[in-house]
Amino acid sequence: MAGIALTEPRVCTDIAGLAAEALRQEVWLTPKPGLVDSANNGSHSDMDLPMFLRSIGAITPWLYQFYRLGQQDAAQPATAMLMRIRPAGLACEQAMFGATNGINTHKGGIFSLGILCTAAGRISAHQQPLTRTALCAEVAALTHGLVERELQHCRQPVTAGERLFQAHGMTGARGEVQSGFVTLRRHVLPYWLAEPRPERRSLNALLRLMAFNPDTNLVSRGGLNGLHFVQDYARRLLKTGWQKEDLQEMDQALISRHLSPGGSADLLAIATVLMAFPQ
Repeated sequence: MAGIALTEPRVCTDIAGLAAEALRQEVWLTPKPGLVDSANNGSHSDMDLPMFLRSIGAITPWLYQFYRLGQQDAAQPATAMLMRIRPAGLACEQAMFGATNGINTHKGGIFSLGILCTAAGRISAHQQPLTRTALCAEVAALTHGLVERELQHCRQPVTAGERLFQAHGMTGARGEVQSGFVTLRRHVLPYWLAEPRPERRSLNALLRLMAFNPDTNLVSRGGLNGLHFVQDYARRLLKTGWQKEDLQEMDQALISRHLSPGGSADLLAIATVLMAFPQ
């Protein structure tokens, strides 16, 4: 995008750096049912782990820019910020597509993490502490009315998100940010530390997301039946207890059905960032 210049990251490494690291941790996490990881490409024939790593490298500088824009425009009304960061968001997407030869690896992550980094910049500019509660509240303030503007008033749906809202009332990533990440606050963050083994925490969080997140990626690929299959499978593993082998079996089940919980993968990165801050 012409007119958008990157600034050097300085004071914003706290959350922008955390966000980039969360994306790297997410893609390396294995086994992730239906998703690209270090074992296989999940349900994706056009993506692999090296592509995701290139994508993250292209996205990372823009995460700092979102933070800086939040800082610089902290005096603006919260509801004005989405339009102010939109050119940076589009430029970030183009950087991603340039690194992936046009494949959408992180569009959802750019949307959510970009807004989260912008929220952090605004909070810091107001000299308020960065906490999970403050970050989620600011994200909700930045995106107030987003679902109504972009989904409820859409007469001719073009995107998958618009079509799924009209067909099923699903609000996807827009609804999640407008709610201040309600799925994470209800179903993931309170249980994060309940898993005593750090190496299992992220996998357990992902499983909880697959159990409770109304993931529009799953509906796009497999309809409501695909969503319910994944939710029921994940809830069963959470209830009975799971081992690595159970996730490997779930991986094969999702691959055979071409199901990929990509929305839950995006939210896992958000959860990882939020858990780095105090409540």
